[in-house]
Amino acid sequence: MHIFFRLQYPKAMKQTDLLIIGAGPAGLTAAVYGRRQGFSVIVCESAVPGGQVALTGAIENMPGFSEITGSDLALKLNQHARDLGAVFTSGAERCFADTRRVQTKDEQWQAGAIIYAAGCQPRRLGVPGEAQLAGRGVSWCVACDGMFFRNRPVAVVGGGNSAFGAALSLSRLCSEVYLIHRSDRYRAQRQLIQAAQAQSNLTLLPHCTVEEILGQTKVEGIRIAGPEGEQVLEIAGIFPAIGMQPHTAPLQGQLSTDEAGFLLAGEDCRTAYPGFFVAGDVRVKPLRQIVTACADGAVAAEEAGQYLRSGV
Repeated sequence: MHIFFRLQYPKAMKQTDLLIIGAGPAGLTAAVYGRRQGFSVIVCESAVPGGQVALTGAIENMPGFSEITGSDLALKLNQHARDLGAVFTSGAERCFADTRRVQTKDEQWQAGAIIYAAGCQPRRLGVPGEAQLAGRGVSWCVACDGMFFRNRPVAVVGGGNSAFGAALSLSRLCSEVYLIHRSDRYRAQRQLIQAAQAQSNLTLLPHCTVEEILGQTKVEGIRIAGPEGEQVLEIAGIFPAIGMQPHTAPLQGQLSTDEAGFLLAGEDCRTAYPGFFVAGDVRVKPLRQIVTACADGAVAAEEAGQYLRSGV
């Protein structure tokens, strides 16, 4: 009888001047600025290039574009970095801030400097039925899935710009849209709130919470609790938009965070680890927008360039 053992040989260590984790606006901007300084640049990305931007519908607050779709902007950012010579590889599974080493599915990298720009992912409601019906009526991307609910009733959960933007987009497709929020204090811009109030097929439901998503093989309704007690809304889809959760799993607690889990770094994007920088939405900051993510990417790349040129 022969017994075979699968031996785990160490992966060959590759080297680069600058390694960027994340290919959203911050990471792609950092790649552009890094290449323009003449450094070799590797970009690790586990999702679609462009990050959450690629999943966004119409963008109307990006300077230089009165309106552009998220997918088009993501494509332009991605192509710009590639045209300058940035090399893309698979997403980071482990990241070691002190030694500036990164492990992907198939490779190990030693970098002169690292910019961590992994971004965020949508927060879950955490209610019964959400996980089971994900992709079967539960969606976090209107641009991706909104068309599936044409002429059907849906619900959006949240009270910020993203929630109101999603509800307005869906109101142009769906027969009825319910916008559910736990209070009557909305964080969205006044312009968005007024636009929502003007839509005849968009109903605001303040002081309400989703208690359960109903259905066996697809979403058939939701059970909500509000001032008048519990009720069931018959809907075909639900779009939670209750904020974002920072993607920090590859770091496994190496960097300090705030109470929400966002990474602490200065406005210069520097951290306690020399040569390790944090940029974009994953960083603690007062405003998370595409333009501020791009600004972070530019700053982080310039700071990383100074570090690399110092020869530390």
